[in-house]
Amino acid sequence: MKALAAGAVIFTSVLTLQGCLIVADGHGDNDWSTSDFRKLEEENRAHIAALSAAATPETVRATMGTPNFADRTTIDGVRYDVLYYRTHRVEGDGNTTRDECTPLVFEDGKLVGTGQLALDRIPQQN
Repeated sequence: MKALAAGAVIFTSVLTLQGCLIVADGHGDNDWSTSDFRKLEEENRAHIAALSAAATPETVRATMGTPNFADRTTIDGVRYDVLYYRTHRVEGDGNTTRDECTPLVFEDGKLVGTGQLALDRIPQQN
C-alpha cells in the first residue's frame, strides 16, 4: 500500500513538472554568483594596484583576506611566498583556478612583484 502511495506521488510530481525548464548556466546578468565573482575580482585588482613596496604577506592577508592559493619555498636560503588572488575569469564553471588569479610574489617577506613576470623571476630549485 505504501509503495502504491509513493508511486502516485512520484507520478503526480512528474506530471506537474512536465514542460518545466530550469536554466542554471551561470552566464546570466542576474546570476548572483557571477555578480559576486565580478565584484571580488574588481576589488582584488584595486587592492593589488594599490599595494606598496612595503607590503608583507601578513598585511596583504589582513587587507585582502585568505588567498585562493598560496605557495612557499626556500631556494638558496631565500624564502619565497606567493599568494594568488582571483582577478579575472577564464572558465564560467564556478571554480577558481590559478590561471584566474594574479600571483603576489614575496622574497623574504617583502613584496618584489605581481603577476606572471614576477613569478617567473623566482629561481628554479636544483
